[in-house]
Parts: sequence; structure tokens; C-alpha cells
Amino acid sequence: MRGRGDQRPDEKQKGPIVLRGERRNESTTTDQRLLDSRGPSDWVHTDPWRVMRIQAEFVEGFGMLAELPRAVTVFGSARTPRDHIEYAQGRALGTALAEAGYAVITGGGPGAMEAANKGCSEAGGLSVGLGIELPFEQGLNDWVDLGINFRYFFARKTMFVKYSQAFVCLPGGFGTLDELFEALTLVQTKKVTKFPVVLLGTDYWGGLYDWIAKTVLENGKVGEKDIKLLHLTDDVDDAVRVVHEAYRAWEDAH
Repeated sequence: MRGRGDQRPDEKQKGPIVLRGERRNESTTTDQRLLDSRGPSDWVHTDPWRVMRIQAEFVEGFGMLAELPRAVTVFGSARTPRDHIEYAQGRALGTALAEAGYAVITGGGPGAMEAANKGCSEAGGLSVGLGIELPFEQGLNDWVDLGINFRYFFARKTMFVKYSQAFVCLPGGFGTLDELFEALTLVQTKKVTKFPVVLLGTDYWGGLYDWIAKTVLENGKVGEKDIKLLHLTDDVDDAVRVVHEAYRAWEDAH
């Protein structure tokens, strides 16, 4: 039996890819398939093509948001009714952030997200929506001034973190919790710095905060300084104060 070092095996180059053995027996070339409009279109659903779509999402997001002024991302439930007190609070938060000179970024959906976008837009601020393709949600709400829809959660999440100076979480479900804990992980591991995370609504968030501060901390799964990454409040002005103080500290450090 001949070893690999005895003789170079037959191979075919496919761009940077090397094909050997039976894998090199292709009847067409990449250029031929590109220029031939006939035949199946399954190739647009392959992983290599998805890489291009992912790249395009990052390029579009970076391009759209590159000149965004200082901004705060507001998360919250898409299911919050317009006549609910949490909607009014989200609207007041959007207004207060705009008046403090911040753009407001949300997931662009209805409910609490719409409330924050509306408050910001009505106050003359820049209202941004980063939507996501989902089987059960409509497009961007009517109060988004600058918006983009994403296919991939991870591309969208990058935009939230990269272009925000803080996260404020209104009452929400799994999506809000997902963003909340991802932000805390990034701050804890120093992937991002000077990044406050505010929980707005003590009745809603208090149980979660107490569980982290007691059960998780007491079992040694987080440290004392990790608890300080969260700020729990009912007051919109207090939330904006925390955001502004952190932003000023970031400016002083840069």
C-alpha cells in the first residue's frame, strides 16, 4: 500500500479548496454554475452562501449605524398593550433619553419597543429599530425613523452592543432576558466596558434581582461586583441618570 508521502495524490483545486479522491469528480466548474441560469437553485440555501448573507448583514448594519450619535438600547415585551402602564413608562423613557441627547435603539417591534421609539420620536430624538425576521411578528413599528431588518440574531445582537452606551430593560419575556444576560456576560468578561444595564420596574424585575443577589451569589456562581452590574429602579429619571453617569465616565476614560 502506497503511503501519502510516496506520490502526490490526484487532486482538483476549487478556489482555495482541495478535492481528492472521488470528491474531485465534478462535471461542472464554479464559474459555469454561476453563469448558467438553468437548473436547481438549492445552492442559495447552502452554508457557504449563508456566510455571504451574514457578511452582508454586518456590512449593512455597520454602514447604517456608523454615524449614529450616542445611543441607548431599550428592550421590552412585544406583547405590552398600548393602554398598559408599562407602555406609558416606555414612552416616557424614550422621551427622557431623547431630551438627554441619546438616540433610542429598540428591536423595532410593537409593545414596549414601540413605546420607547414613539417617546423618542415625539421628543425629536433619533428613533432606531433593529428588526428580526420571525414567523409570528410583523415588521418595524411606525415610530422607527431609521430601521433595518436582520435574518440572524447574532448579527443584530452585535449592533445592539456596538452602537449603544447602555441597555435599559422594560418588562419582557425570553427575548428581553436573552439580551439582558448576554449584556451582563459581556460586561462581566470585560468584552465591553462602562456599560450599565438598568432594570426598569421593581415589581417585575425584583424577584429575578433577588434570586441573583441571593441564590446565585450565595452559591458562589457570581461575585459581589457582578451584582453591581445591574441597577434596579422604578424611576425613569434615575435610569437616565445611571446611563448618563456611565457615559461621562467613559468619556473621561477616553
